Amino acid sequence: MRVCVIGAGLSGLAVAHALKERGISFVCLEKAPDVGGIWRQPQAGERGPGYLSLHLNTAKQLTGYADFPMPDSYPLYPRHSQVAAYLRSFAEWAGLLGHVELRTEVVSVRQDADGMWSVVSRAVDGARTSRRFEQVVVASGHHTDPALPDPLPTGADSFTGTILHSLDYRDGGDFTGRRVVVVGLGASAVDIAADLSRHAAQTMLSVRRGLHIVPKQLFGMSVDEIAEAPWWNEMSFAERRQWVEQALLVARGRLSDYGLPEPDHPVFSSATTLSDEILSRIRHGAVLPKPAIASFDGDRVVFTDGGSAAADAVVYCTGFHMTFPFLPAGCPVAADGSVQLYRRVVPAGRPGLYFVGLVRPVGAITRLVEAQARWVARIVDGAAALPAAEEMREEIGTYLTSIVQRYGRTRGASIQVDVGPYLAEFRESLTV
Repeated sequence: MRVCVIGAGLSGLAVAHALKERGISFVCLEKAPDVGGIWRQPQAGERGPGYLSLHLNTAKQLTGYADFPMPDSYPLYPRHSQVAAYLRSFAEWAGLLGHVELRTEVVSVRQDADGMWSVVSRAVDGARTSRRFEQVVVASGHHTDPALPDPLPTGADSFTGTILHSLDYRDGGDFTGRRVVVVGLGASAVDIAADLSRHAAQTMLSVRRGLHIVPKQLFGMSVDEIAEAPWWNEMSFAERRQWVEQALLVARGRLSDYGLPEPDHPVFSSATTLSDEILSRIRHGAVLPKPAIASFDGDRVVFTDGGSAAADAVVYCTGFHMTFPFLPAGCPVAADGSVQLYRRVVPAGRPGLYFVGLVRPVGAITRLVEAQARWVARIVDGAAALPAAEEMREEIGTYLTSIVQRYGRTRGASIQVDVGPYLAEFRESLTV
């Protein structure tokens, strides 16, 4: 086999499809019992970042693959089980299942002296297999290593309730009648808080720093449709920022009116949180905003404003570490935590290694993943070429400098991309 693809979720299947379209031999290794990645985990009861109330935050027509649209019968924002079924049907339609080895976990990827890549995988019975490939495409995502505060607030060891990460949250019904504090204001935090509020005796949302909360739709358009609209991409960055800020004032007003901290940064200077529910749940009294947790005291959670509340559980929705334990240290995440990839795909100085799906757009990720996958396939078969390693490092440095100027040195900022400009980077490379 020429290529090893790691992961059979949305990104891995896009890569597999692109390789198959160009007649490139490959195998796709997936540690789960089926394809679909995080979207199939909730229904399967497996540990993962998905939960039973999970739905798409992006419109189905942009989240589905270009060659295989999601069914007309699906709602605009399908639930996780529908997305999982769709991904499997795509794999069947594209003839990919015969290339996928399920229940096969990759434990080591190393480059040999001759430039080939040795991939060691482990089966469910513990048996290990080592194979050599010309190219390796990592499409396994980065939602497996939970990030908790280190150290946890004082008193956490003696807290009488349960402390868990969103990775281990599955269903609000598991917390029926309990008092729960959700920590964070990202996508999983607001989703989980809204879900819990329909089951728990009390749901509190502990927020350290304000983030911009954006409805899934503005002026009747899904925000990811807006992000790909020609009129949007014709605007300057400043005009786009002003347009969104004004739209948000109309759509929801000021976040401080809901008891949430105002963001200390303008729109597009940090990840935004898409949610149609959380502000409504707060306004209905179902979710109670609280400041950051200062400490724990027995069965009570003490907040930084001096107030406290009895709690039976605390769910930390504090994201994930960017880790790839099967890869050499520092690849692709540098010591400072930044992801260092040319065009957000290629690590300079490691020929034959690629990353697909390691981006965070404001909008749907699928078109970006498909562009990355097609570009990688063209590189593999020689239809496209990479610049010299030094030129790639230069591009990476320029990109990371622009990221720091816009987002600061926040965790995960180095994978932020704007949909329109990022797709434009691939247009010339994808011309047949």
